[in-house]
Amino acid sequence: MEPGLDTHVSDGTATVVLSNPAKRNAMTPRMWRELPPLLARLAADGAVRSLVLTGAGGTFCAGADIASLREHAGEAQRLAVAAEEAVAAFPRPTLAAIRGHCVGGGAQLAAACDLRFAEEGAVFGVTPAKLGVVYPASATRRLVRLVGLSAAKYLLFSGELIDGARALRTGLVDEVCPAGGLAARVAEFTAVLASRSPMTQAAAKELADGAWDVPPEEAVRRAAHWAARARANGDTAEGAAAFLERRKPRFGPVG
Repeated sequence: MEPGLDTHVSDGTATVVLSNPAKRNAMTPRMWRELPPLLARLAADGAVRSLVLTGAGGTFCAGADIASLREHAGEAQRLAVAAEEAVAAFPRPTLAAIRGHCVGGGAQLAAACDLRFAEEGAVFGVTPAKLGVVYPASATRRLVRLVGLSAAKYLLFSGELIDGARALRTGLVDEVCPAGGLAARVAEFTAVLASRSPMTQAAAKELADGAWDVPPEEAVRRAAHWAARARANGDTAEGAAAFLERRKPRFGPVG
């Protein structure tokens, strides 16, 4: 089977599967290149309410294909950063569903998602020190924000693998599911996301992601902008009415 990206959309959730089973779903240059335009197409689909990134079979992603690093290290890193930033910029909630190895470029992609759910037995590693590679600045900042300075340095300095329990303690993952339970939990959670206000989610994503870089006055201005949009499209009134009437809300689109 040729390495590639498999995609399907069901019940408002787009699932992108990293598929290179012969190499634990290691990312080839072609796979890195294909991810940003694929995500752009999914972002343009109004039926997509959330994105799940996962790996084929029993592993998430073992990183970049090492052959590509040896031959074209600079280009491989540029492609990886472009893919990482495309994941981070996806306008709806994103979730990495992780089994097995989530290492190197795989961890880079998972960290770019909004949330990470892992199955028991998953292992994680940020491994540039094993290869003499300087980790990209964007990925380093994202890792520090996610797990804190000390935990990020542990991962980056050592390249050691950590288990799901430690990943959960450091904040690298948000939930660890029992063996065999990941798919059901992800389906349950994405159904919850689909039932909530897309306006609230879009605002929360922008404001949370910008909290580190945006001046306080700009954050206040953007929050007011989103609140006005929520009132204009009726989500605020609908949410209050649904609560008082004890029914499920019928939220509108973000637009």
